[in-house]
Amino acid sequence: MMRSMSDSGWTEVRRRSVVVGGVAALAAAGFVVTDRWPDDDDATPESDPRGTLSMGGATPGLSAVDIALDDSYDADRPVGRQGRDGRAGRRSGGARYRTRAIESDAFTMVGLTWRGAEQPVRLRTRARGDWSPWRRVQPSHDGPDPGVEGRAGLRAIDLQWFGRSEAVQVEVPGGRPRDLQLTLMKGDPSVDRVEPDGRAGRAAPNANRRIPPLHSRGEWGADNRLRSGSPTYNQTIRQVHVHHTVNANTYGAQDVPGLIRGMYRYHTQNLGWSDIGYNFLVDRFGRIWVGRAGGAGKLVRGAHTLGFNNTSTGISAIGNFEAGPPSERMVTAITQFAAWKLHKYGRDPAGTIAVTSTGSDRFGAGRTVRLPVIDGHRDTNETACPGSRLYARLPEIRRRAAARVQRF
Repeated sequence: MMRSMSDSGWTEVRRRSVVVGGVAALAAAGFVVTDRWPDDDDATPESDPRGTLSMGGATPGLSAVDIALDDSYDADRPVGRQGRDGRAGRRSGGARYRTRAIESDAFTMVGLTWRGAEQPVRLRTRARGDWSPWRRVQPSHDGPDPGVEGRAGLRAIDLQWFGRSEAVQVEVPGGRPRDLQLTLMKGDPSVDRVEPDGRAGRAAPNANRRIPPLHSRGEWGADNRLRSGSPTYNQTIRQVHVHHTVNANTYGAQDVPGLIRGMYRYHTQNLGWSDIGYNFLVDRFGRIWVGRAGGAGKLVRGAHTLGFNNTSTGISAIGNFEAGPPSERMVTAITQFAAWKLHKYGRDPAGTIAVTSTGSDRFGAGRTVRLPVIDGHRDTNETACPGSRLYARLPEIRRRAAARVQRF
């Protein structure tokens, strides 16, 4: 049975203007935060009786749907049965919220947002009848500086890439948090400006040899109608912050434009940011993509490193570098990017610099700290980003970027 969002039984979630609040104290969410996961990890879940969800065209080249997850999706809640107190019965010791299998048109990306305490969640998807292993995902610590974009209070995971899938299951330990929302997306490659073998082609050459090849917003298919407001500009660049997007490392070259469109839609329509959070992104094939609008050569303020966006630029490596190593082409591209951005403002890529936080979960507002000019996101926030395997390459990136600047 196929249902659209307008059919009875599904709740449509309208776009909201909210952001991830990285500096707010952990809120009491009405459930116990626990690190214990149930033992029946490999159990085959029941399918949700409401049928297959039909995704709609969110923007050119991207299909998406947002689902408000309530207790009616809970696999531990017997359908049509309630306890004496009027609430659903639950398995003994089941201190969790775990959905049934939510089936949908084909999707590749999964997002999740909620309000309340910060804690990990778990996701798995089904493809061709087989369930993936559970993927444990930490809440995102990317975000705009306080008061710059949106409002604090929303938790979110980074958008996850699973590849072509037909069903998803969500698990939260301790119970269902408030305003839990699931987002499913799939990029349509028919709108991409890519070669038949999936390559985006060679980026337009720059007259200035210091600037690495860049792929434009038009090449990944940015729909400017999703943006809100005008770009904000910084006074200078003191640092380059290196991130990872925390999705899988198995995407193909042809998948990248749609994946970036998904992040763009998630950041603007689900998190309420004015644009995609990252200034630039780099894929495992060594291609650098322009992220946030406002001019690749200008001092556009991003929404990537809470507390330190106002004196920096951010580049995010597409992939999960706790799970695997970055490619050599990716490392080279980050090196070229950092040398270009820092040279213009007289920064030493191999040095350190004093910067003042506007308020992060690691350094309070007004605190001045000395950090590497090229740093990892974990240097400024309580996060594992950009993953241990990429973070371990940062000393090499600093040395190579400094040597490159000397040749300019």
